[in-house]
Amino acid sequence: MIREKEETKHRIWRKYMYLIAGLGNPGREYENTRHNAGFASIDRLAEKNHISIDMKKFQALCGTGYIGGQKVLLLKPQTYMNLSGESLRASCDFFKIDPEQELIVIYDDISLAPGQLRIRAKGSAGGHNGIKSIISHLGTQVFLRVKVGVGEKPQGWDLADYVLGHFSKEEQQVMQESFDRAADAAAALLSEEVQQVMNEYNTHKAKA
Repeated sequence: MIREKEETKHRIWRKYMYLIAGLGNPGREYENTRHNAGFASIDRLAEKNHISIDMKKFQALCGTGYIGGQKVLLLKPQTYMNLSGESLRASCDFFKIDPEQELIVIYDDISLAPGQLRIRAKGSAGGHNGIKSIISHLGTQVFLRVKVGVGEKPQGWDLADYVLGHFSKEEQQVMQESFDRAADAAAALLSEEVQQVMNEYNTHKAKA
């Protein structure tokens, strides 16, 4: 009887949990790089909501807590960017999370100016290897995204060198604001209509 109650309680807990994943690469050498905008944003989300991301599971660092009364799992895959889907698939399977209804992914986007955000409900990978891995492992392109603009690659630069590079001093202040807003946008998606969040955050212009 006790075991049945515990299993029932666990099923209810799983049913109403959102997974919010921030993408990036593990290791100190990748801290504060453009490709780690997702990590920086989810760290800010965790700080704002007093959630510790220190549990090692699903090939990730993760932590559970509440945001606005909603149970959440915050996840930072430690697989390196190109294998992010392995971590998300494992966590979705374990917690019975429906990615089309209960998943939000925060990541960098080189098609947006530094500081700009773009909220999307679905779409292709757009050349982003982390998203490509997630789509491949989850078998769907339908999941919420918070794209964090990191600026277009300068002509003649290698793409990998650019996204693994650090922000300039001029960009850093703008990006700190962007990480804050990305965290707020992810939190808003838990309780507001997607179109409402798009209207609020997609039209926001980064400060010079």
